[in-house]
Amino acid sequence: MFKTLVAVLAGLSLSTLASAQSLVEGEQYKVLDEAVPTQVEEGQIEVVEAFWYGCPHCYSLEDPLNAWVAELPEDVTFRRMPATMGGDWNKHAVAFYAAQELGILEDVHDDFFDAVHQEGRHLTEVDDIADFFSDYGVSEDEARQALTSFGVKSQVNQAHARMRAYGLMGVPALIVEGRYVITPSSAGSLENMPQIASALIEKVRDDGNQ
Repeated sequence: MFKTLVAVLAGLSLSTLASAQSLVEGEQYKVLDEAVPTQVEEGQIEVVEAFWYGCPHCYSLEDPLNAWVAELPEDVTFRRMPATMGGDWNKHAVAFYAAQELGILEDVHDDFFDAVHQEGRHLTEVDDIADFFSDYGVSEDEARQALTSFGVKSQVNQAHARMRAYGLMGVPALIVEGRYVITPSSAGSLENMPQIASALIEKVRDDGNQ
């Protein structure tokens, strides 16, 4: 109930901050010295969320962020990127990309978060993750193959390289167009993060039309 209420309240205030012109570089957001190439089609604006399944702040951000993503215009592409800081972070990143490879990520993502934060499950071992995935139409053997595949390992390595390029030291974070980085501390709250991203999306559009 509380998470749903937060999402509603965040949605009500989107129109106010989405057109804000008063954002200050270095305060509400950081500009990278060197932009990171985006991974979207030409004409699209990229928004990336860096997160970790074990992060309580990332979990709290899910509802307001999902409400925001549902209302994104057609010229914005939203992508999630699991953070890779070693240990359980990397194991959860493997789970994310394995679910993506298996075609079950959309169904698994929220439930994986719930399992970690509501049920106290670690979901860091291959057998445990494979068992969890088996409830989503894949066999445990198929899940194990994906979890140990070269392709998934390569995607985790690519995510780690992007983490370093974004200069991220923690999560959650939103990165707009590979240039603008928003964190909870810069935004002032988790709920403000999507709203500041909306303002930066406007800035990208404006800069592109100049």
